[in-house]
Amino acid sequence: MNIHEYQAKALLAKFAVPLLKGGVAYTKDEAMDVARKLGGPVTVVKAQIHAGGRGKGRFKDDPNGKGGVRVSKSVEEVGANAQAMLGHDLVTKQTGPGGKTVKRLYIEEGCEIKRELYLSMLVDRAVSRISVIASTEGGMDIETVAHDTPEKIVKQSVDPASGFQSFEGRKIAFALGLSGKQVGAFVSLLGGLYRAFTELDCSLIEINPLVVTASGDIVALDAKMNFDDNALERHKEIEALRDLDEEDPSETEAAKYALNYVKLDGQIGCMVNGAGLAMATMDIIKLYGSSPANFLDVGGGATKERVTAAFKIILRDPNVEGILVNIFGGIMRCDVIAEGVVAAAREVNLHVPLVVRLEGTNVDLGKKILKDSGLKITSADHLADAAEKIVKAVKEAN
Repeated sequence: MNIHEYQAKALLAKFAVPLLKGGVAYTKDEAMDVARKLGGPVTVVKAQIHAGGRGKGRFKDDPNGKGGVRVSKSVEEVGANAQAMLGHDLVTKQTGPGGKTVKRLYIEEGCEIKRELYLSMLVDRAVSRISVIASTEGGMDIETVAHDTPEKIVKQSVDPASGFQSFEGRKIAFALGLSGKQVGAFVSLLGGLYRAFTELDCSLIEINPLVVTASGDIVALDAKMNFDDNALERHKEIEALRDLDEEDPSETEAAKYALNYVKLDGQIGCMVNGAGLAMATMDIIKLYGSSPANFLDVGGGATKERVTAAFKIILRDPNVEGILVNIFGGIMRCDVIAEGVVAAAREVNLHVPLVVRLEGTNVDLGKKILKDSGLKITSADHLADAAEKIVKAVKEAN
């Protein structure tokens, strides 16, 4: 689960992470009120969307104008910037061409920046530990830094038995070129981030940039936090921060039925049981010359109702020109899948080609249910056969 920058900063403040003062605003007037309370000579207006690259992004109705992070030198300028951003679609490299509508802003006091650093904590699968990633190249995409200048990235994994240790923080601080009181401040900041990460069940905390101000202070100028969805039951206060407007409606609907769904940009909808099989299904669709429209894992114990819901969610995507159902019946029974497919096809008045490949428990019964349904459903014997048939059917339909 993702949250907005202002929400992340409110959480990190509880762990003594140094931040600038600011407040959230939903209207132009609220933005100006926050700016008056801050009272500084420089105020920054930040669009709040679930996407990075806001400062370099552009609004769809003003592609040559300013981005989603704007420095303002008066209350009136804050109001003008707020009006130009609220209700408008901001396009960044992470939003796709459609962009995301800005519905709230974070109004923050400015500061004089001397240096910009990069800092993050994440679950590092390579070592099965939480790792700290840092770089002197703050404000840039860490992927670009890793590709072009990997020597500028510092990485430190944390032993879960001992937790974060001060010497680990000092090691990173020296690598970043910090000195004097900055070292102690940085170690303290890292300790706060580690406590937040572990206590809140985070999967990622990213501070980009982490800045050194002209006075030598270290401040988290931005903050991004992701959380492990499986741990949200332990953190109702964090679950309450979820902004459904920032999530794909189909993904939100899928979550109600415990379906793992991710919308993609292809033409062939996929319904599969098991993440590995779903990935293989998407790969083979590409191999046969088309593209998957989604990742959808109905799980190992899906009911007829869940399968019907999954079918409806796939068909809500206007880009879907055909559907491939690929089920291996281990825990899941093929006849249950078949009943769900038939029920859904009848209920939604199926209008695109459908290929179903079943294998495993009750496979013969499942195939009989499909055959006796009277619906235009094509059966496949194996995965390659299924992919070939659905790609061919979609091409013929067009």
